[in-house]
Formats: sequence, C-alpha cells, structure tokens
Amino acid sequence: MANAVPPGIRVLPQGSCGDRNVTYRLYILIFTFLCYTCYHMSRKPISVVKSVLHRNCSKVTDDTGAHHYDNDTTWCDWEPFDGSDYSQLLGTLDLVYLFAYAITMFCSGHIAERMNLRYFLSGGMVMTGLLTAAFGMGYFWNIHNIGFYIAIQVVGGMFQSTGWPAVVACMGNWYGKGKRGLIMGIWNSHTSVGNILGSLIAGAFVNGAWGWSFVLPGIIIAGLGVLVFVFLVPDPKDVGCTLPDHQGTSVTTSVDKTQEIEPEEVELKVVVADTITEPPLSGACVVVDTPMNAAVISRDPVVSIVAVPPVVSNEDLPLSAKVAMGTEYNSSTNLVKPEATPEKAIGFLSALRIPGVVEFSLCLFFAKLVSYTFLFWLPKYISSKSNIDAEKAADLSTFFDVGGIFGGITAGLISDYTGARASTCVLQLMLAAPVMYIYNLYGSIDLAHSIGLSLLCGFMVNGPYALITTAVSADLGTHKVLQGNSKALATVTAIIDGTGSIGAAIGPLLAGIIETTGWNNVFYMLIGSDILSMLFLVRLFGKEILEKVRR
Repeated sequence: MANAVPPGIRVLPQGSCGDRNVTYRLYILIFTFLCYTCYHMSRKPISVVKSVLHRNCSKVTDDTGAHHYDNDTTWCDWEPFDGSDYSQLLGTLDLVYLFAYAITMFCSGHIAERMNLRYFLSGGMVMTGLLTAAFGMGYFWNIHNIGFYIAIQVVGGMFQSTGWPAVVACMGNWYGKGKRGLIMGIWNSHTSVGNILGSLIAGAFVNGAWGWSFVLPGIIIAGLGVLVFVFLVPDPKDVGCTLPDHQGTSVTTSVDKTQEIEPEEVELKVVVADTITEPPLSGACVVVDTPMNAAVISRDPVVSIVAVPPVVSNEDLPLSAKVAMGTEYNSSTNLVKPEATPEKAIGFLSALRIPGVVEFSLCLFFAKLVSYTFLFWLPKYISSKSNIDAEKAADLSTFFDVGGIFGGITAGLISDYTGARASTCVLQLMLAAPVMYIYNLYGSIDLAHSIGLSLLCGFMVNGPYALITTAVSADLGTHKVLQGNSKALATVTAIIDGTGSIGAAIGPLLAGIIETTGWNNVFYMLIGSDILSMLFLVRLFGKEILEKVRR
C-alpha cells in the first residue's frame, strides 16, 4: 500500500475517511480532466496550421518586402506542401497519426490493466509533449522533408493512445454507476476544452512562427505529466478510501464469501452515531472477528456497533467494541480487509463477449469518423468557404467544440434519467444528419449563421461520441457479467475507443481526397457515416424501448 501512494500525496495532511472520499473523488475528477484536456490541446494545432502550410499566396503580403511574380502562387507555402498534391500530403499526416493511435490503443488498454496507471499516464504525457514540440521544431530547424513530419505523427499517435484508457480507468475506479452519465458528460467536456485551447494557442502563432503552435502545447502537457507522476491516485485502495458502487446496488465494497480467509481481527475506523444525535460523531475503533470461510462485507451502511447509548460528544463514545459478523451500524467504514486473491485482467476476446461492446464499438467507428473530420478539417473549411484568414477560422471553429460540451452533458443527463444509453445516442445521431446538411448550406452566409449552426452541429455530433467513450465504456467495463472484476475497464475502453479511432483515421483521409471535388461531397460522406452509426444501435435501441414498455 505504501509503495502505491504517490510521493506528493504522502506529504499532504490526511483528513477523516468521509472527508477524504469526497475530496479525493473531486480531486481525481479535476486532475484527469486537466490531463485529457492537454491531450486534445496537443493534437489540435495541426488542423489550424494546415491553413498556412498551403494557402492562396496571391492574397498574402510578404512582410520581407521581396518581390514575387504573378505566376508564383506558392511562395508563401511550406515545402513540401507547396505542390498540387498538398491535400493528399496533409491527409496522409492525419491518416498515419490516427491509424498509429487506433492500432496502439488496443495495446494500451492491455498494458494499462497490467501496470500502475500513474506510471503509464505520466510517461505517455511526457512523451506526447516531446513529440508535439518536435513537430513544431521543424519550423525552427527549417525541415522540409515529409518523412520527418510523418515519423513524428506516427510515434506521436502511439503515445497519444496512452491517455484515454488511463483516465477512463481512473474515473471508473473512483466513480460508481449512480449519475455516471451526468458526471462523465461534464468531465468529458475536456475534449472540447482541449480543442478550444489548442485552437486559440495555435491561432495566436499561425500567421507568424507557426512552430510555437506545437511547441507551447507540448511544454504544457509534458509539465503536467510530471505532476501526474507525483500526485495522481488511480485507485481508492491506494489511499484507503471506500470503493464505489458499480452496479447500482448500494454496495460499495465486497469480498467473495467463498474465499478462504484465516481467522483474524480486522480493524475498522468508523463514524458512529445513535438514533438521536445528528450529525454522526467520530472516534470509535471497532474490532471485528473474521471467522474461517467468512468475509467482511463493507457497504454503506453494512454493520452497526452494538447498541450505543445517546451521546453528546466524542468523549462519550466507547473506545472499542466487539462486533459480531452480520450486525449493522449506521454509518460508513474504511475497511482494512485481509488480502484477497488478486484480480486478473481480462483478455481481448473476453471483453468482446461483454453484451453491447461490439455494437457500441461499431457505432463509435462512424460517430468518431464524423467528429474527427470536423476536428481536423473545420478550420480549413471555414477559411475556404468564408474567405477569412487562418487565425479567425481557428477562432470560429471553437464554437463547434462549445456546442460539443453541452451536447455531451445533455446526453449524459438524459441517459441517467432514462437509463437508456443507446436510445439517447440514436436520438442525437438522428438529428445530427439534417443539422450537418443545413450547416453546409447556410453556415457561411454570415457570422451569426456560422456561430449558431456550429454550436448546433457540435451539440448533435459530439453528444453520442462523448457518451459512448465515457459513461457507456465505464458501464461495460464494470458490467455485471464480470462479477465485480475491476480489471476490465481499460481493456473495454481501449476496444471501444480503438475501433472508433480507426474511423477517426479514415474520416480525415476521405475528407482530404473528397475535398478536391467540392465540400458538398465531404458533407454527404459525413451524413452517410452518421446514419450508419445510428443503424448499429438499432438492436439495443429496440431492446431499451421494449424494457420501458414492459414496465
């Protein structure tokens, strides 16, 4: 246990168990939010910088005062993106990055289940920062070799895949099923916040020394990676906090009664209250005898101290008491229980057999294809359709992400209220198709239309994507068929997000190829993908509706 506690946590003051449970959960929520915000912040600059790697040089003023002939339309472009094949080259950068990310994601989940998440996440963040900065250094080192940028994208994509399985596993370890959709919907806004920050940082440098658009986000994520190593607590057991309820049964922790446990005394630090005194008073120490072939079952509440008379202060509490197995007390415990058999991480095929994993994975393939096409190509689309410069286009593209924040929160709230995750996704996917069509038709008329339709489009497109990658993944990773095994979260998350990431790799590539035939065709491709995404949830949608009707 001591070795599992991060060095930074050891020097912090320790509060009571109840206070620590709440404090640590809030702390993990904020810390992991910041971590994945930085991951998205570091992957956003490429979509902004595309606008200056190749542009219409006839509309660009050379600040150096050099003279350029009228037929020299590529003088302002960054070689090797100054040729007629620039669109394919830019699409290739997206493709190799996202395919490396997707393929490595499956391995990342497997590795994350088998090593300390603190080491895994901190190492991934530091390496991601170094590789992000290295891409930007290509500007300062005057590198024009496409192989350099492709290599950075491949390795960078591999280390980017360390983030999602790790942060979802941490959240799943700390938060139970109750209100998981709402909590994770709010938490998942890190995706959009990271995109917004990445757009703003990159946009501030894109028209000048665009290398800083990558170097600064790289420094930030690497710095936070160091803090993760020092302060992240990936599991409540590491600091003696109560485990969450993953099945909605009000049971916070349990030990299999069939396990062989040697008879011994287990010390409990408890909060004691009688039926009169409010709030509960702390200070009693209870000793529980654990007989052979029995187990201490800790829930909230689980067992209660032998009748305690009305008390008015801590001094009136018994210092210790003997409690028989199965009796009840009326407050929470922090159980230091006997060592049990370590949980084993599940395999890839076992994870695929969990009900719903395949359907949601295939749904996310197309949902993430749509979302990531907007992520990588929206600034360029806005710039080309509205004839505005790259910095303003980057700023306008952030409204899509703002809409995505509210879309994810709303999806989580609705799915918690209805208990129907698949139905919530189907509803938003069904509305997303006409919204994208309208956005393409009227989004470039004026500023008001652009902002309003970007918000609405982001709301519909990113809502299902956010719900599936967070609450749905956590639900399936703690599914009842796993019988309480917590060593499945990262693997299930990696399968679902890895499958989605393959779609995310294909989407920007198709956009780069189709864009040369016109943006209308790009949107037809996105609308078709959205419809396919919805179709993969038809069975689960029907099942949820039937369950509601029967009730």
